[in-house]
Amino acid sequence: MTKHPLLRALGPFAAGYFTSYLFRVVNAAISDDLVRELQLSNTDLGLMTSMYLYGFVLFQLPLGLLLDRFGPRLVQTGLLLVAALGAGLFALGTNAVELAGARLLIGVGLGGCLMSAFKANAMWLPPERLALGNSAVVTFGGLGFLAGTYPANLAADLIGWRALFFVLVGFTLTVTATIYFLVPRRDDDHHPVAFSQQIKGYFDIFRDGIFWRVTPMVATISGTFIAVQTLWATRWMGDVAGLERHDAGQQLMILGLAFATGSLSTGFIADAAQRRGIALKFIVGTAFSLYAMAQLAMIFALPIALPLIWLVYGFTGQAANLGYATLGAHFGKRLAGRAQSAANLLLFLASALFQSSIGWAIDYLSSTLAVTDAYAVALGTLLVLQVVAFAWYASGRYALVQRAVATR
Repeated sequence: MTKHPLLRALGPFAAGYFTSYLFRVVNAAISDDLVRELQLSNTDLGLMTSMYLYGFVLFQLPLGLLLDRFGPRLVQTGLLLVAALGAGLFALGTNAVELAGARLLIGVGLGGCLMSAFKANAMWLPPERLALGNSAVVTFGGLGFLAGTYPANLAADLIGWRALFFVLVGFTLTVTATIYFLVPRRDDDHHPVAFSQQIKGYFDIFRDGIFWRVTPMVATISGTFIAVQTLWATRWMGDVAGLERHDAGQQLMILGLAFATGSLSTGFIADAAQRRGIALKFIVGTAFSLYAMAQLAMIFALPIALPLIWLVYGFTGQAANLGYATLGAHFGKRLAGRAQSAANLLLFLASALFQSSIGWAIDYLSSTLAVTDAYAVALGTLLVLQVVAFAWYASGRYALVQRAVATR
């Protein structure tokens, strides 16, 4: 490995995930502009925004094959070019259908950012440090989230949301060049493998009991976090808490700071815990308990200071991502890309369905219920799903070791 691997390898991939999260949340910052200009309902807004997540879903299985065959450097470079194209089309869009199609393309192009980083970590880090390495990458997602909240809101006010997206095109191309020219080559880890053998790897993954213990937990908990964090937290603050756009943007920055801090802190906590023989599921369980309390505060519109809700929500809501470290170590280097991408497919399918269904539920229930109650039913249903999935995950047994499956 070359000098300064964190700067030359993990750093550029972390910048890619920063970009991914920036695009993921920016629609929340400009949602008022989109609703006003395009006359969108909650259903329209939820569906159009979730097309980004559906783009992730469409590309996850091919992504795993590509990552395990060609490596993260080449794969991520090509995908970011697709994202830049989608961002340009979004900036030029004239109706909801065009914007939805462009956002789908952006999602496809950015759908590999996290998995490319996790694959790079699986290649260059020892298994016992994966939780820390992965959490460090997720921290950059928190920083991208911050950039997509109040700063993006101000930028949209200053130059307009279309000009903002052209700026994002340029930024995406810069990150693309950084990954292509700066990341070291690791061709020794990517010998050609027969396509049939690659597909067989997916069958092995989908038959694996650990995969089906970990993935539903990640999908429901992190899926809810993504769906709410990147759109409905902002709308909830307006519709339920009665905040104006800029006030909501400032509150969202608190959530983003907690998200970034919690991502890195969770990694250090998990790293230290494993060194002392404490299982990851206990870390996830503690975080989920706090995260559930923050959700209950939203569901029942409890008289708790919003900054406190967002601090707890943001700090703990991403802890379920520790499940990726379990999958990476369990399946080993040769299957890590496919295993984590398969889990990511289910995560973003859940995120997309949750994000679009929340909008539908609010529109549907608001005809007979107060808007506060409509939000409560939608968010409460998701919390029930999370509790069930976590109980299933917690009942399993896991070890941060590579099994024989890693050599398949």
